[in-house]
Amino acid sequence: MADYDLAIIGGGLNGVSLARDAVGRGLRVILVEQGDLGSAASSASSRLVHGDLASLERRRVLRVRAALAERDVWLRIAPHLVRPIRFAIPAHAEERPTWQLRTGLWLYDRLAARKRLPAATTLDVTHHPIGDALKRPIGTAFAYSDCVVDDSRLVVLTALDAAERGAAIRTGARCVRADRDRIWRLAIIDRGHRRIVTSRALANATGAWSVSTAETVLRQPPPRVVARQISQIVVPRLFDVDAVYVFQNHDGRLIFAQPYERDFTLIGTVAHEFKGDPAVVAMPAPDVAYLCRAANRYFRSDIQPVDVVRTVSGANMMLRAAGGERLETVVSLEASRTQAPLLTMCGGDVTTARRRAEQAINRLATFYPMSPRWTAGAPLPGGDFDWNRFDDLVDDVRERWRFLSEAEARRLAGAYGTRLADVLGDASSRAELGRAFGSQLTEAEVRYLMTKEWARFPDDVLWRRTKLGLTLGAAEQEALAAFMAAAARDQSTMPPHEVDGDSPARAVELQAIGG
Repeated sequence: MADYDLAIIGGGLNGVSLARDAVGRGLRVILVEQGDLGSAASSASSRLVHGDLASLERRRVLRVRAALAERDVWLRIAPHLVRPIRFAIPAHAEERPTWQLRTGLWLYDRLAARKRLPAATTLDVTHHPIGDALKRPIGTAFAYSDCVVDDSRLVVLTALDAAERGAAIRTGARCVRADRDRIWRLAIIDRGHRRIVTSRALANATGAWSVSTAETVLRQPPPRVVARQISQIVVPRLFDVDAVYVFQNHDGRLIFAQPYERDFTLIGTVAHEFKGDPAVVAMPAPDVAYLCRAANRYFRSDIQPVDVVRTVSGANMMLRAAGGERLETVVSLEASRTQAPLLTMCGGDVTTARRRAEQAINRLATFYPMSPRWTAGAPLPGGDFDWNRFDDLVDDVRERWRFLSEAEARRLAGAYGTRLADVLGDASSRAELGRAFGSQLTEAEVRYLMTKEWARFPDDVLWRRTKLGLTLGAAEQEALAAFMAAAARDQSTMPPHEVDGDSPARAVELQAIGG
């Protein structure tokens, strides 16, 4: 008998979504990730949960309807991570006519199955705060509703939910060989030890590594895909309103400028084919200049490449079909009477990730019995409250932990939701949270992230589980690194039965193995 029903290689959003769905249906699941969860393209998304107006313009109406339905699902199951916000499209004399924008947004609203969010409206931006940051003579904008999400925390909390339901989540573990017969036999390097795992089915969810994994690890024909890089820039805050600007660019693209960690603005995206090592995806200078020029067509504040404080880039795979047509998502299942199933899944956006995984796991139903689909109705950890009560949650947080500022309470509530007590405990003062690394990051939070959310290195904390790397100075980051190294050594001296196992509380490694 195999050790697991499904082994998953890759800990991005696709991989953890597969793990969550499958384990909740009664399958025995293991996921192996050579680095950190969501450390590649899953942390470089547009951070939008939306129906995608560009798809509507291309007349992909059914796709837009499905994405808007998923937007409602995310609001229901992850209200701490997914936040409704108004989007504003300034009308530009050189771009789409106003009647086209108005008609498109009218249809966009009606494709939403549930009218949870405010409908589209026309704004006179000369008398509206949204217009304060815009150049003149822009006088009209069209506002509509969609959502933004903390993409990297979405990955981690999806994995956490899978782990709490029984999935084995192994980070810093690399699958170096997979032999296929009636079952899969995987050789995994985990914490310096080689172990063999057997599974009835295997999922290749390695994203930009899908081809190399198929060729070198699985020794199977690679999927017909092409790598695509997406990139964004982070600049100091350009506007004060809580809204996302949607700019029509001269080449027909839509550029989004959104609030980012209170004091910054995230502008993107630009996408093109990618060639190279997906572990090192750098944003080329022409892409940075392109986004600056696109923003400068609309914003009063002029931004130049020198103003960019951080670039965010990632590479993923998309299908290259016959005739050169490219589709965003690859979900394929290959099996026979004599060979165990191989599921390949890569590409796709954040909005449809849950549904994508659900449909992929449905394909395995012919191989072994499983429970019905369930993920659309079960909240992620900390998300067991209604989305329109987030402000009430923030008030509750400030009432219970009175030493927190408004900004701290919002950040923590947005990251941990109703599980914040697991992080802060019964602390009645800031001192009880231990050492402080900067103005917001405390020893209590770092310990929680290390023992419960697989954080091993400073970058795991500073750029994925939080975005506090934007504000922590070099000395504070060095202090954090020293603290985490010492905490990892303390964990490694504990008896094996106290730190081993498949839960998130397993031992914290000092360095990733092979990856």
